[in-house]
Amino acid sequence: MTSDRAYHHGDLRRAVLAAALDVIRTEGPAALSLRDLARRAGVSHAAPAHHFKDRTGLLTAIAAEGYGLFADALAAAPDLRERGVAYVRFAATHPAHFQVMFQPDLWRADDPDLLAAKARATAALRTGVAALTPAAPTDDPRLAGVAAWSLAHGFATLLLSGNLADAVGARDPEKVFRAIGRLLFTPEGTPGQ
Repeated sequence: MTSDRAYHHGDLRRAVLAAALDVIRTEGPAALSLRDLARRAGVSHAAPAHHFKDRTGLLTAIAAEGYGLFADALAAAPDLRERGVAYVRFAATHPAHFQVMFQPDLWRADDPDLLAAKARATAALRTGVAALTPAAPTDDPRLAGVAAWSLAHGFATLLLSGNLADAVGARDPEKVFRAIGRLLFTPEGTPGQ
């Protein structure tokens, strides 16, 4: 392959990201190789390094993109329960992003794009928690956020790993998650009915 072919590839960055997401979805992040991704994109083995520098740079770009998509999905939800549903939906529709986003040992934690995207996602989650009935003065409001995050992340992770196959069956995972929310919480955010 010539450098001329790589230069005229079009959107090489997007092509490498798409190929990487396919690899992660089917084989996991450990299977990523810039050389293999270059082969899949039909470019020289050095071409991806122009966009990502190295494997960690590529995984950082995937995490940043994932957090950006995640923040958009969460912000579009009207309340905390629906943000939980959006969380589960995001994991189901973006499993490769989801895998990378929550493995900080894979990416550069000081990357400005990643930090900005993570901040937006965190703000969307916190906005949902803040809309709950105000906690008692002695309660730590961060714990409500941890509880909501644990429920949504735990359900999403169990769903993606196939551990909920018997419990969910052929039912829509989003509807199942809503039902779990109703079991545990009333609309005011207090223990369920």
